[in-house]
Amino acid sequence: MLIPILLTLAAFLVIFLLFVATRPADFSITRSAIIPVSPADAFPLINDFHEWQEWSPWAKLDPDCVNTFTGPAAGVGSRFTWSGNNKVGEGSMVITESRPNEVIKLDLLFTRPMKANNRTVFSFQAANGGTQVTWTMSGKNGFAGKLFGVIVNCDRMVGGQFEQGLANLKSRVYRR
Repeated sequence: MLIPILLTLAAFLVIFLLFVATRPADFSITRSAIIPVSPADAFPLINDFHEWQEWSPWAKLDPDCVNTFTGPAAGVGSRFTWSGNNKVGEGSMVITESRPNEVIKLDLLFTRPMKANNRTVFSFQAANGGTQVTWTMSGKNGFAGKLFGVIVNCDRMVGGQFEQGLANLKSRVYRR
């Protein structure tokens, strides 16, 4: 009786692992919001990593997080590294492209809790009432990322954090 149960469990496990393996590797998460300032006023809040401490959804999750800023103060080559608790993990970001009031592109490297190398893009478009800021993160999932995505709705989780960050950015412009 035990052997048929174990064989059935093993078959379900193999089927589940095959299902995970066939999940798409590419992902993209995007959120947008209207920020009530001009692109020229919104752009510096993202182009300078020092400003992120005021609006990033992760900045307040670990008051003891160690942050390091290297390279130029803002724009291409500016680098931000962090090492914090399990809520913020560890990683780095570097600005790879910066076109004033139009687009900022970043390479985002996570080293903990899970390794990942993603591309992040912020675009700025003049809109009625201010600037439409669009935040996109894209990349490729390995098997562990695919497995995590089967268990957790990453678009909802990370997208929710992006929404919070954009709301914080909107609050930030009111405090300036």
